Amino acid sequence: MKGISIIILAAGLGTRMKSNLVKILHPLAGMPMLSYTLALAKSLRPEKTIAVIGHQADKVKETFSDYDVDWAIQKEQKGTGHAVMQARSLLNNFNGNVIVLSGDTPLLRKETVSKLIKSHKSKGNRVTILTTELNNPYGYGRVITNANGKVERIVEEKDASDTIKKTRLINTGIYAFDKDFLFNSLSEIKPNNAQGEYYLTDVIGIAAKRGLEINAVKAQDSDEVMGINTRLELSKAEKVIRKRINDRWMLNGVTIIDPETTFVDDTVEIGRDTIIYPNNFICGKTRIGGGCTIYSNSRIIDAKIGSDVKIKDSCLIEESKIGDRASIGPFAHLRPHTELGRDVKIGNFVEIKKSVLKDGAKANHLTYLGDSHVGRNVNIGAGTITCNYDGFKKYKTEIGDNVFVGSDVQFIAPVKIGKGAIVAAGTTITEDVPADSLAISRTKQISKKGWAKKRRRQGSIKRVMGQGAKDRGKGVG
Repeated sequence: MKGISIIILAAGLGTRMKSNLVKILHPLAGMPMLSYTLALAKSLRPEKTIAVIGHQADKVKETFSDYDVDWAIQKEQKGTGHAVMQARSLLNNFNGNVIVLSGDTPLLRKETVSKLIKSHKSKGNRVTILTTELNNPYGYGRVITNANGKVERIVEEKDASDTIKKTRLINTGIYAFDKDFLFNSLSEIKPNNAQGEYYLTDVIGIAAKRGLEINAVKAQDSDEVMGINTRLELSKAEKVIRKRINDRWMLNGVTIIDPETTFVDDTVEIGRDTIIYPNNFICGKTRIGGGCTIYSNSRIIDAKIGSDVKIKDSCLIEESKIGDRASIGPFAHLRPHTELGRDVKIGNFVEIKKSVLKDGAKANHLTYLGDSHVGRNVNIGAGTITCNYDGFKKYKTEIGDNVFVGSDVQFIAPVKIGKGAIVAAGTTITEDVPADSLAISRTKQISKKGWAKKRRRQGSIKRVMGQGAKDRGKGVG
């Protein structure tokens, strides 16, 4: 049986997006729109995949440099038929069926295209089209059938009469062609239409004139074949894809309390028995282990999170690693290149940047640790900060295992604190501290007996005298 090759049409700018970014690169659930069609193509195991691109071609190639795809360039956008012709030379050594997909239909499922291909091959047709019915078909080409229900032609919206526009059966832009028939027919089409373009749909009319049977397969779910042309349509597609993602994770053992307010990118991985509370954004290449609990209102980006981790409310976690059984938040900020060991506790209003905290370390409140290395079982008291920047360079603070740091301590980097040392509350560290030492730097406390009482009495006298002056100014007394 003949194999398949795939042509993806993706050359348009997408003017209705009203954007400086080409349409197929607009993000959808954390991935560029075109990535969904490329992934679909790969799943069909074609002999060759060709993407026809035009606007911002270099940026598109760079974005998908890791994908197994050949690129064809459509320098001038002269219609879908012209776009397919740009791929012809890349298929010179191919003999089989060509599947035409669109780069702006990211919701299309493998099962639907497989059904199209199976029907096309089993009936030995030269052309098979994917259709669907829409209540509001505005903007789509209409599929015109004869009295026997056979496809005769496809009429584009701008070329359609008022009668044809009432037709609800639409062309999705997804096709299966015999390769030789496709390219021979394309050489015959003319730009005799309102747009002056070469329509791929005219190939359908050629097949009908030759008396060839045109097979049609209907997509039952019209959402699948929705083309993305505006930001409004992009938001609708985003909602569908995110529902699919959440459904997939829930079926794989993840509890999502409120799927409608939980936003998980398609690139995320989540372990079973993890619980995700409402209003969370889990983005990028985040990996979450099993048995975790993620409470509400957090954003997690490109993080690697171990098992049995608790992320309390309102945390921001970026490009960080978190070990098993760690507890983060509430209101914590883990900035890029933070690495936390097992059983680490990071509490409320703690910010950590480019730092390593080993197993069992804890910083429970009101702390900033930047460019630091914190050993095992270290206690960081409230209000502690590393002073890592002098206006020109960043410097490192190193704190050994089992160190106890009291509240309101400043580490003026670069400094090293030896294992087992104690740093007293209110201390400013400017020099290295030996292991098992006490570091303390405070001014001598002075208590002046009766000073506060005397001050209050003096203040009371001043207030009385001040009132007397005001009364004299008003002519009183």
